[in-house]
Amino acid sequence: MPKLTLYVAPGSCARVPTIALEEIGVPFATELVRFKAQQHKSEAYRALNPKGKVPVLVVDSTPLTENVAILSWLNSRFPDAALLPPVETPFAQAQQLSDLAFVSSTLHPIVTRIRVPYLFGSTPEIQADVREKGMTAMQPFAQLLEERFDKGRWWYGESWSIVDAYLYWVWWRIVGAGFPVECFPRLQDFAQRIERRPSVMRALAREADQEQMLNDEGLSLNLT
Repeated sequence: MPKLTLYVAPGSCARVPTIALEEIGVPFATELVRFKAQQHKSEAYRALNPKGKVPVLVVDSTPLTENVAILSWLNSRFPDAALLPPVETPFAQAQQLSDLAFVSSTLHPIVTRIRVPYLFGSTPEIQADVREKGMTAMQPFAQLLEERFDKGRWWYGESWSIVDAYLYWVWWRIVGAGFPVECFPRLQDFAQRIERRPSVMRALAREADQEQMLNDEGLSLNLT
């Protein structure tokens, strides 16, 4: 069994592989990255991830970055956990990778514009415009998800997957920014349903402990 260490920050998309690891049920450690203290820019952290971001999954002594890669590796390494529904062909595997990439490459960047528009503009006016454009861009994708969840409990119908965990993080982030939840009742139901899943509850408890630690140190970024 490999030694697994996940580098995280509360409120970040590191929640997604945390849920995956809780779902698998193997022992793993978490290391809290203190962004407010610029720890992500330190020489030691840059040696793990030159991009200076979370998550990073260190497998024994080798780091792996980017959620799509981490989640794909976890699914391959621990197939009994069924993080993705079992498939039999390379093309079907590619379709699942496409689903993860949709969340990572399409939805996640929109979340960034909604939640941290200051990364894209230096004035309040520009930031407000970036945020508003992000809200507008998310609308058709939220509608796509609303229609998808009208057909089944999860992204893959009745089979929970790590795609659902990633979608949940996206939804949680935009709801916290004032996205019009009342327009998407099935997405609201989906979020409430996934929050009752034991692996998600354990991941959220870990995150709450991490946030408390940052608060105690005066280093909270208030990402929630």
